[in-house]
Amino acid sequence: MKRFFRERTLSDSNDIELAANGDKHAFKRLYERHVRGVYGMVFRLTADRSLADDLVQEIFVQAWRSLPKFDGRAKFSTWLFSLANNVGITEMRKQSRWFKRNERAVEYNTQDEADSSDIDLGELDKLIIRLPEQTRQVFVLHALQDYSHQQIADMLHIAEGTSKSQFFRAKKMMQEWL
Repeated sequence: MKRFFRERTLSDSNDIELAANGDKHAFKRLYERHVRGVYGMVFRLTADRSLADDLVQEIFVQAWRSLPKFDGRAKFSTWLFSLANNVGITEMRKQSRWFKRNERAVEYNTQDEADSSDIDLGELDKLIIRLPEQTRQVFVLHALQDYSHQQIADMLHIAEGTSKSQFFRAKKMMQEWL
């Protein structure tokens, strides 16, 4: 398993260098390696497949443009997810009225499902979008994207303790909703 991640990191390093110098094939390989993770994160932040598709496209366009500025201090995936998170948050703020309507609809639709002891991923997604914005971001990044609280703190510009408390708050809220 470690060998896979080491090879992936080496592949990323080579492709980053090539793509930063304009190699579209290298960037395509980076895209193919990371698009699923970025899409999953953005979808859970937005709860809208069409919007997630659009944002993923925008994220990778921004990544292409910003790649020459990538300094390698963080892993490429951390940098990319930070970019994705920023794009997602910006869009969520633009669409805040839509999200408030969507949260009310989800609240109505999940009241009947709250009695069920078995939860599937669709139900989990419905619970996640009910969470307050920062709590949702922390939960998605930690529980679903497997980032450490320190990495989340760096991405969201919050304290590590804030990340931990937001994560536990998210878990508590979702347990109460079940």
